[in-house]
Amino acid sequence: MAEIKDPENTILMELKDGTVTIELLPDVAPKHAERMKELARSGAYDNVAFHRVIDGFMAQTGDVEHGDMEDNFNIRRAGTGGSDLPDLPAEFSKLPHDRGTLGAARSQNPNSANSQFFINFTDNHFLNGQYTVYGRVISGMEHVDAITRGEPPANPDRMISVKVAADA
Repeated sequence: MAEIKDPENTILMELKDGTVTIELLPDVAPKHAERMKELARSGAYDNVAFHRVIDGFMAQTGDVEHGDMEDNFNIRRAGTGGSDLPDLPAEFSKLPHDRGTLGAARSQNPNSANSQFFINFTDNHFLNGQYTVYGRVISGMEHVDAITRGEPPANPDRMISVKVAADA
């Protein structure tokens, strides 16, 4: 387990194989970091599926509108929804999309990120400057690596629970 320096800006994501500890970067992307904490504290991310998992690229989750449904129809629709909160403006930075970083998923509109995010399996520098980086995995990346692949996976893995470390 990683040393947690700032519990208020650390996320504990429980996956089937164990806990993933994520350090949020509020100094780089304050609105995105705040949104993740707000949704975690409301329980919105609990039981949400990883609906798009591409080997050698990334694992995407966070569709709180569709991603907690058990039926395959809604899992196939996952990726099209967000939360009932307003979309966020892009907070692009010089931080690269390295292995283990969290990026804000969005539509073609750079200012359309809402609740969805992805975790990079590898360095994906072609995404630099196009998607907001707002966190990084500091422990448990092996659990991210074990997420079932697919678009969508036949039996998707889920975020069992997502909490702010200060509340855990």
